[in-house]
Amino acid sequence: MKKSVEEDVFIPLYPKSTLEDKSSLCAKFQDRRFWSAVKLLSNVLLWDGIVQEDAVRDLGLSKLLNRYLLLNILNTPPGLDNIEKCNKVVACLPERWFQDIKSGSTLPELLNFCQHLLQ
Repeated sequence: MKKSVEEDVFIPLYPKSTLEDKSSLCAKFQDRRFWSAVKLLSNVLLWDGIVQEDAVRDLGLSKLLNRYLLLNILNTPPGLDNIEKCNKVVACLPERWFQDIKSGSTLPELLNFCQHLLQ
């Protein structure tokens, strides 16, 4: 899993002007790479409860979400695309990680993502 996260994930960054046309090759390629990374996130987080939680959280949240996915989400204009991306990321997160968390707080690895959701 670590090798896949470190070597297989690539989401290019293009200028916003290039991505405004959703039918452009750059926009389509970036979108495919984003959804591929979301699928990997989902697969990594499915190992929760089997592999040590610290390892799963490090790979899934610290490396994959915060290093790759969040950057793409932050560069996606507000709207339905952004909402869909955020919903898919949230759907990947294991519910048991949030059972003992007090209302109004979150996991440290999710602070930046939560700030984006609040905005």
